[in-house]
Amino acid sequence: MENSSGKLAHWLAFYLCKGLGVKTLLALAQNQPLECLFELNHEQLVECGLSSQIASNLLATDWRQVDYYQTLIAQSDITAINYFDSPLYPPLLKEVASAPLLLFCRGNLELLNSPQIAIVGSRHATPSGLEIAAEFAHQLTLAGLTVTSGMALGIDGAAHKGALAGNGKTIAVLGTGVDVYYPKRHKLLTDKVCEHGLLVSEFLPGTAANGNNFPRRNRIISGLSLGVLIVEAQIKSGSLITVRYALEQNKEVFAVPGSIKNPLSEASHFLIKQGAKLVENVSDILDEVSFSCQNSLYNIEKAQTNEPTCEVLCSVGFEVTAVDVIVQRSQWPIDKVQARLLDLELEDRVERVLDGYIRVR
Repeated sequence: MENSSGKLAHWLAFYLCKGLGVKTLLALAQNQPLECLFELNHEQLVECGLSSQIASNLLATDWRQVDYYQTLIAQSDITAINYFDSPLYPPLLKEVASAPLLLFCRGNLELLNSPQIAIVGSRHATPSGLEIAAEFAHQLTLAGLTVTSGMALGIDGAAHKGALAGNGKTIAVLGTGVDVYYPKRHKLLTDKVCEHGLLVSEFLPGTAANGNNFPRRNRIISGLSLGVLIVEAQIKSGSLITVRYALEQNKEVFAVPGSIKNPLSEASHFLIKQGAKLVENVSDILDEVSFSCQNSLYNIEKAQTNEPTCEVLCSVGFEVTAVDVIVQRSQWPIDKVQARLLDLELEDRVERVLDGYIRVR
């Protein structure tokens, strides 16, 4: 189990050790199992590569505090997923600079490794902006994508609601603990996302809202996603922080244009001038991310199963995909591809159309 007591205690101790992060732990793991670090003295820890201060910090681990968080995690039905040996840790997030050591999650853990599009924007969005965010979210979930956002008021909330409206999939990345309701106005929405989607945070259970935490969580929103859609926002806003992370992570950036008289169109228009894709409907997004989505699914499913037949499903896009393209992507003989496509069609996972196949789910 992800939360097996002994292992979780070690990861929490590492998490709580000031100055110790994934980069340092990766270097240490090349020479010995990380749990062995707790058996070393100060001199040995320094010899392993830790600074004197971090070695002292690790040796001063408050195991009562570790026990407290272990108990809280168990009582709150939270799953702690670690960077190093958890198969649930998203491969896309591992590519992010300063990837979190631990992810605390409540809900459907399978969504972590689903293909995602982030939707972000202003907390003070117009009624039109809220409607657009909800509609895009709904349409994206119908195409089989998960909608990821940050549970803030405004565009974030509209995106989560739009995804849930059609029984779609949505992930909320929080700037608080996953057992904390913030904003309070989104208590019911948070419960619905927990029930039908997934709540994710890098912050310990019980962590209250803190202004410094929200910009940090934005790198996770973009890191989990294939691309980021900005609906309404001003130039100086948290949404632009998410976009900046997305650009650093080589993710797609999409922007919905608006009226030049609307201050909340500033960010979208600025980004479009800088090369972001102007989008008017969901197909504009699917055109860009479909193949990336298939690559993402292929890598995830290949890592999680030894069954090779998933390669055919992962080679079918949400747009019309010709059989010869499926053959090329899957590297399977055409007779096996056609046989597998028939199976997938009977399973309602793909649909046959005039010029090929479309992935349904």
